[in-house]
Amino acid sequence: MSNLEPTAPAVKPGWSSKSAILFLLPVVALAGVIALFWRTNGAGLNIAPAAPVETLVFERTVLRPGQIELHVRNTSPQPVTLCSVNINDAIWPFTIQPNSTIPRLGAATVTLNYDWIQAEAYELTLFSGNSIAFNTSIGVASETPVPGKKTFLSFTLIGLYVGVIPIFLGICWFPALKRIGPGGMVFLLALTAGMLIYLGIESTHEANELAEKIGSSFQGPGIVGIGIIGTFLLLEAVSRLQFSKQRSGSDQRMAVAWLIALGIGLHNLGEGLAIGASYSAGAATLGTFLVIGFIIQNLTEGLGIIAPILRDRPSIAKLFWLGMLGGAPAAIGGYIGGFTYSGPLSVLFLAIGAGALFQVAFEIGKMLWKDVKTDLRPVTIFSGVCAGMAMLWLTGLLVK
Repeated sequence: MSNLEPTAPAVKPGWSSKSAILFLLPVVALAGVIALFWRTNGAGLNIAPAAPVETLVFERTVLRPGQIELHVRNTSPQPVTLCSVNINDAIWPFTIQPNSTIPRLGAATVTLNYDWIQAEAYELTLFSGNSIAFNTSIGVASETPVPGKKTFLSFTLIGLYVGVIPIFLGICWFPALKRIGPGGMVFLLALTAGMLIYLGIESTHEANELAEKIGSSFQGPGIVGIGIIGTFLLLEAVSRLQFSKQRSGSDQRMAVAWLIALGIGLHNLGEGLAIGASYSAGAATLGTFLVIGFIIQNLTEGLGIIAPILRDRPSIAKLFWLGMLGGAPAAIGGYIGGFTYSGPLSVLFLAIGAGALFQVAFEIGKMLWKDVKTDLRPVTIFSGVCAGMAMLWLTGLLVK
C-alpha cells in the first residue's frame, strides 16, 4: 500500500521570477492594509493624546569659561520646539543650533553665555513651546576637557593606569603559578570563569542602566540584546572554527587565552567609557575614584588571562600582546567617553563586552568539564567560580 501513496512533487531549488512574485505578494498586501488603516484614521478611532508627547535626552554637557553648552536629542514621536531656558530659577538667553525646532531623533546644541563658578552646582530647565519642562543638572562645575595633546596624553596615561599596568602586574604571577599542581590548575581556571561571569553580569547591568537614559525611541534593551547575543554567537563561531582545526593542546589553550584577553579588553573599553564620561561631565573626583578602583580590580584580570596557559611556555612577546589586548582598550574607551560620548554607542560597547565575557566563560566551562577526573572533583570548580565572583565583588566595593 505504501508504494501506491501519492508523493509530493519535488520543488526545484533556486530563485525564479515566480518565486519573487510569491515573495512580494504578502509585502504588497501588508502595504495595502497599512494604507487603509492610515486613510481611515486608525479604523475610525482617531485617538489623539490628551497632552503633547515630548521627550528630550541630554546627551552631553560641555563647560567652557563663561559658557555652558547642552547637547540634546529629541526622542519623542513628534518635533519639539525649544522656547526658553531656565538656570538656577532664572530665565537666561540662549542660542540653539541648527534650529530651535528639533525633529524626531534629531540633535541640537543649546549654548548659554553664563559665567559659571568652579565647583558650584547648577540646575537647568529647557521649556518647549507647549510649556513642557526638560531638566538636567551640573553637580560640580568644571571645565570640560577638549581634544588636544594634553588631554590625549592624560587619557592615555589613565588607560595605562587602569588597564595595561594592572593586567601586566597580574601576568607577572605566571612564573610562580606554574608550580601549582593539576588541582590548582582547575581551581584557577574556575576562578577565571567566575571572574568573567561576574564582569559579564556587571557589564549587562551597566548597559541596562544606561539604556534607560537614552530614550525609549532608541530601544535600549534591544541594543543590549543585539550586543550580547550577537557577540556571543560570533565568538562561538570563531571558537568552533579554531578548535575544528588539527591543533595541539597548547595551541588550543593559547586560543582560549586570546579569547579571555579579548573579553576583558572589551570590558575595559566600557570602563574607559565610564571614566572618560565622568571627566567630560566635570565629575573629576568621581573619575579619580573610578581609576583607583579599576586599578585594584584589573590586577585580578591579568591572572585570568594567563590561567589557561600555565602548563605551557608562551613567549614573552605573546604575553606582552595578551596584556595589551586586555588592557589597552581602556585608553580607547577614555578617548570615546571624554571627547565624543554617545549614549547608544556606549550601551552597545557595554553589551558587546558582556557578550564576549559570557562566551569566554562558557568556553572555559567546556574545558573544565571535559578534563574533570576522579581526583579533580566538581567541588573544586564550584569553589573556584564562587571565589572568582566574590573576589571581584570585594574589589568592586572600591569602584561603587
